[in-house]
Amino acid sequence: MKIVSSLIISSIVGSLPLSAQDKQEPYLSIKLEMKRAIERGNDYLKAQQDKAGFWRDTDYPAYTALALTAALRSPSYQKADYIDKGYAWLTKQQKDDGGIYGKGLGTYNTATSIVALVSTGDKSYHPAILKARRFLINQQTDWDNKGETDNKYDGGIGYGGSYQHSDMSNTYLSIEALKLSRHIAQDDAEGKQPELNWEAAIKFISRTQNLKETNDQPGIGNDGSFNYFPGDSKAGTRTLPDGTKELRGYGSMSYAALLSMIYAELDEKDIRVTAVKKWLSENFTVKENPGLATKEDPSLGQQGLFYYYHTMAKGLAAANVDKLTTKDGKEIDWRNELSNALLSTQAPDGSWVNKNSRWWESDPVLVTAYAVLTLEQIYHSIPE
Repeated sequence: MKIVSSLIISSIVGSLPLSAQDKQEPYLSIKLEMKRAIERGNDYLKAQQDKAGFWRDTDYPAYTALALTAALRSPSYQKADYIDKGYAWLTKQQKDDGGIYGKGLGTYNTATSIVALVSTGDKSYHPAILKARRFLINQQTDWDNKGETDNKYDGGIGYGGSYQHSDMSNTYLSIEALKLSRHIAQDDAEGKQPELNWEAAIKFISRTQNLKETNDQPGIGNDGSFNYFPGDSKAGTRTLPDGTKELRGYGSMSYAALLSMIYAELDEKDIRVTAVKKWLSENFTVKENPGLATKEDPSLGQQGLFYYYHTMAKGLAAANVDKLTTKDGKEIDWRNELSNALLSTQAPDGSWVNKNSRWWESDPVLVTAYAVLTLEQIYHSIPE
């Protein structure tokens, strides 16, 4: 009966003039296109799976975690043996310390794996998720005097291993994984579970922002954008008229920080939140990762483009933003802009790839996973 009803509704909608359809359901056409692109992207990823169940590289379970999450979040999801095989492989990668990693990058691999496991809704994974949560929480930096944020890296989380300092990217991924799995730690766990020092995390996040009112670090700007970690931006610095230099923030870290502050439950009227939202509105683009390009080398704006897309979709959806307003007052429907950018660049085999190889984005498995997850985030966040 439901199928018949759906067919009748589809027939009625399909017989309407296009303008009438747009007024009734403005995202109808783009949703159908996104759904097909997601299916093609997941078909590509499925074809790249190793017979043992993993994707791309056993040293980095994040490949597998991202591909599995993309498969589960598809609006066309159906239970499949290749997905079960992937999860069986992924859970076997968990170490005694709780981390889910191979050769290194423990934080990145564990955080993405937690998200993949939480996405299943399967309670049999809860013990593994709780162990992985403890691993991430143990990565939170607390140098110098314990319990005090007296070191600029305190409160943040880094890659782990030989990477000594915390950074905005790993902090955001950890915060996301901990927030999405928090209900398991609070409602379905035996014994007391550790919790992130959220106040310290907010302090670290604040120290990566170009905002003098709330950042006590030297060498920062004041436009509300975000850097990679205190004292360092992958966008470099700008020289002021008096010869001093200040850090230049950029898009991907600014969206990562926005999402982190939302998960940390900062008030939407907090100056740190309003300042970054203003910078993101005024610098909105889907042509590049804003802030990275320079006059001497505009191609630098292509660095991390698909990571940027993914953080944008998650950040704006979490902030309940439907439209952005540019400097000249123009309203931007970010869902349409971003989805069209992805739909127009999908390869005939269903994959995506970035011509700029920075941050591993010349790898079609990684980039296709980012692109599919971005489209799924848009698809599921479209207002009813």
